[in-house]
Amino acid sequence: MPASLDDKLVVAISSRALFDLEEENRIFDAGDPEGYMRLQLERLDVPARPGIAHSMVRKLLRFNEDGVERVEVVILSRNDPVSGMRIFNSGAAAALRLERGVFTQGRPPFGYLRPLQADIFLSANAQDVREALAAGFPAAHVMVDAAPAGDRYPDEVRIAFDGDAVLFSDEAEQVFQKKGLSAFQKHETRKAAQPLPGGPFKPFLVALHRLQQSGTPRMRIRTALVTARGAPAHRRAIQTLMQWNIRVDEAMFLGGLPKGEFLREFEPDFFFDDQTGHVAHAARHVPAGHVAAGVTNSAPDAETPRRRVRSKGP
Repeated sequence: MPASLDDKLVVAISSRALFDLEEENRIFDAGDPEGYMRLQLERLDVPARPGIAHSMVRKLLRFNEDGVERVEVVILSRNDPVSGMRIFNSGAAAALRLERGVFTQGRPPFGYLRPLQADIFLSANAQDVREALAAGFPAAHVMVDAAPAGDRYPDEVRIAFDGDAVLFSDEAEQVFQKKGLSAFQKHETRKAAQPLPGGPFKPFLVALHRLQQSGTPRMRIRTALVTARGAPAHRRAIQTLMQWNIRVDEAMFLGGLPKGEFLREFEPDFFFDDQTGHVAHAARHVPAGHVAAGVTNSAPDAETPRRRVRSKGP
């Protein structure tokens, strides 16, 4: 029977999102790709340290511990194939089951998301993330210098999502950006019973929900909606999730309060948000990724927080 990725949650992830390769990447960014490749070869048997998405990946792979393959993690990287050997070696040293990888030696890899049937793409390359989102895949630019995940919940995959332009479309966010808070609240009150269209990360939330339902009692998924919405705009978000028949475990309607401290209490393995300010603040406390979607990311310079951009590396 041929191998298949059907009925699996597929995580496509770049090397730098899964492992800490920042020392090596500085050589690449300095304009010395040959030196980068040479250093990776010299360190072929030196396991790379865990990266920002390592905790989430490790926990998701634990859904396979009873022998049923529910989750597949695939390396999708601009690395060269030789450097790819080190990534697989590092995975083996960390007891991560990594069987598949695509290494494009500097070329954009996002085109392979479709044959991989990827449910999410995590990358340290901002442009690759934008192109993946444009192609219709949930994708986030990983903040490689974010705070690492905590270790208090070894049997839970804990994931937090922003609402507008992440789980939901940016329909309401457009009203807020153009007309302000009062108009936004009136718009959402008027449309409270009308579900919001799905955003770029709705498919990933659906995939997590499916994994939870078909998974093992050894592991569970805990999700949180963490949004700047407050009453009365909270109602439409809840109504939308109800209409989708998807339950989140926690919902935080913060009315514009900074999200970082709330996320620190929730301790997610990852948090996804479309606004760079929220991502930068959250990354002080938890692993975070920027979802470059919606009206707040439509301007040419609307990318990730400047101190976190490392978009040219493999």
